[in-house]
Amino acid sequence: MDDTPAPRRLYLDNAATSFPKPPGVLQAMRRYATELGASPGRGGYAEAQETGRLFDQCRSRINTLIGGENANHVVFTLNASDALNLAIKGVVFHALASGRKHVVTTHADHNSVLRPFNELVEHHGLQQTRVPCDASGYVDPADIAAAIRPETCLVAVVHGSNVTGAMQPVAQIGSICREHAVPLLVDAAQTLGHAPLDVQRDGIDLLAAPGHKGLLGPLGTGFLYIRPGLERQMRTLREGGTGSRSDLDTQPTFLPDRFEPGSQNAIGIVGLSEGVAYVLDRGVDALWDHQQQLIRQMLDGLAGGWAGHVDPAIAMPGLTAFGPKGVANRCGVFSFRIDGLEPAEVSNRLETEYGILSRSGVHCAPLAHEALGTRWIGGTTRLSAGPFTTLQDVKYAADAVSQLCEDAARNADKTQGVTA
Repeated sequence: MDDTPAPRRLYLDNAATSFPKPPGVLQAMRRYATELGASPGRGGYAEAQETGRLFDQCRSRINTLIGGENANHVVFTLNASDALNLAIKGVVFHALASGRKHVVTTHADHNSVLRPFNELVEHHGLQQTRVPCDASGYVDPADIAAAIRPETCLVAVVHGSNVTGAMQPVAQIGSICREHAVPLLVDAAQTLGHAPLDVQRDGIDLLAAPGHKGLLGPLGTGFLYIRPGLERQMRTLREGGTGSRSDLDTQPTFLPDRFEPGSQNAIGIVGLSEGVAYVLDRGVDALWDHQQQLIRQMLDGLAGGWAGHVDPAIAMPGLTAFGPKGVANRCGVFSFRIDGLEPAEVSNRLETEYGILSRSGVHCAPLAHEALGTRWIGGTTRLSAGPFTTLQDVKYAADAVSQLCEDAARNADKTQGVTA
């Protein structure tokens, strides 16, 4: 019988979904499930009223977090993909009617942006310009400015790359979009809750985010913030019951009801509210400072192996790391490859030998991987930190990667020796 203790489980896949969650999240969901159970707006009894209050509280907390103008413009969605579809198709379908049929996106974007745009190109005559990113994942704002045309109706950018961790200068891009009177949609899936973001300061017209990543809520939650006034330039994608103006057989025109048909994921939203409360209580600046410490620790651990400028004197053997080399303008997402090991094998060994949970592949961002040269060769292995990740966790992970690099190099030397 093998008495060797199993390695601890270290969760470093926060870019997919955050774990663990703050205790208050589960407590709120349990309270809803055992004491409330009602749908807001669907009754005048106490439980329905209390659920409605909790919904309003969640909107208010999110609005505070993002520096929004009106909490009612926080529209709950199924996830970030749902929010991005609502923003993209809501704006584009309205714009197409007036002949504005061009959009700008980037190679750093996730499939949640790329695929809706491609669907509109294929079936609705939309035209798009995809602005390239460099090998670190950065997009030059000047390239976005150059891509805007008189008929451009929307610019969409991802704030933080889910592949390289590169953070785009959204405030600069927002200023460019305001100069051209073009709405800016920002996908904040990898940054909201981790890094400071303010829709008014940064010139963001539409902000989409999941509830289950940096906001620390459960899966199946998300939101779209719509700048007041912009809703008049958007079409609805779905219509249905709202619990308000039930005497009408057309969708209400006021927010959030206009974009929230059907019964909501109440148990998820009350959990999300407590995740946002945790972020607000701890403070985004403090969370961002913690994230930057983790980034610095990981960069030190992977020192010398950066794509395009490997330093043999300090690099781990066979390691190629991707993304910005510095702490500034970077979120806690790290992608790498090890010579002689497929990314999926790296993830498997990290789990089985070290208890580290990672994600390998193309990460739903094929154009970003194309910029790295990894799209058609299995992508990369990705480690991603969260608010409960410690400096010791990051050092342990970097040491594990170093050991895998040494093992792969040693095996390569043996193979070459046999061949010789």
